[in-house]
Amino acid sequence: MTPVQKIATEELALLRHALATVAYRAAKTLRDAPASFGDFSCGEGGRTPRQILAHMGDLYDWALSIAAGKQVWNDAEPLPWEKEVERFFASLKKFDDYLAAQSALHETPAALFQGPIADSLTHVGQLAMLRRMAGHRMKGENYHKAEIVAGRVGAEQAIPRREF
Repeated sequence: MTPVQKIATEELALLRHALATVAYRAAKTLRDAPASFGDFSCGEGGRTPRQILAHMGDLYDWALSIAAGKQVWNDAEPLPWEKEVERFFASLKKFDDYLAAQSALHETPAALFQGPIADSLTHVGQLAMLRRMAGHRMKGENYHKAEIVAGRVGAEQAIPRREF
């Protein structure tokens, strides 16, 4: 595909806000989870949280490759839990930095959202569910009230405004 030349500012802003939303929700799910959580298993055939997180890092490496017009998929070998958490947020940041630089996109924002971004939101939900199953419950939150800011895509996020 040739570069998509005219990306509306609003589309780019929404895409970056979606990435910040992924970061916020993932950070909440990962915050204070013990390292042992990374290898929790809910049964045969299911992925561990560490495997899911590795896949999420792969998704954002893939998203960046698509956006840059050099689509490549790589199944990374999962790292130790803490390193995998770092890798995920680093891959998310690289993709966000590419978008922030307004580099030429070789795919539409809609296709980038419906593929890797939407997939990663599914996996954040899986991690939250596995965390509860592993006995490491976290508080619910009114995400509508959360302070989510485009460009804030690291593990350090705003303090929840309305938990329950």
